[in-house]
Amino acid sequence: MEAPGGSRPVTVSDVQELVRRKDELEAQIKACYELLESQKGVGMNEPLVDAEGFPRDDIDLYQVRTARHNIACLQNDHKALMKQVEEALHQLHAREKEKHARDEAEALAEAQSQSQSLPQAFARVNAVSPGSPASISGLQVDDEIVEFGSVNVNNFQNLQNFATVVQHSEGLQYHSLAEITIAWKTIKPKLVPAFWTLICLRTLWFW
Repeated sequence: MEAPGGSRPVTVSDVQELVRRKDELEAQIKACYELLESQKGVGMNEPLVDAEGFPRDDIDLYQVRTARHNIACLQNDHKALMKQVEEALHQLHAREKEKHARDEAEALAEAQSQSQSLPQAFARVNAVSPGSPASISGLQVDDEIVEFGSVNVNNFQNLQNFATVVQHSEGLQYHSLAEITIAWKTIKPKLVPAFWTLICLRTLWFW
């Protein structure tokens, strides 16, 4: 549904206005039915003549005929308006669905872009010893190691590389050795090298 001339798509405000008009029509239809009920309950189909074929004198024939005519017209208007409401809601839902799909696609593209721009990991944690410096620093299973001191994907050879870094850095306060990737981000936890660190790193598996 669009505004006259197709200049813009339907909005929530448009739907709200349609619903307001619907409520008004329903109120008018109800008032007409109440008038008919007050006229001996003639309704829409009861005869307006007596047994001898003369106009009934116990009801206001003008009011009854007018109410019946108005009900017929109002019901046609109501039917057309309900179709407009249905079409408007359909367009709103379709547009919201498209927006949701577009947002998901953009989020996925951004995540992939961030992933491609991250440093390449060369190890993944498969166990962390409770109470170890690695555990205290916040390292968790499945964290990916992209840097450990001077060790990275370009110069890593074996576990001895980690041992060498730890031996030269053991006990240095506020010195973070590991740089890891978590949820598409690279972070550097506060990992103070100690003997426990070496034990923890032996639990890593490598590509």
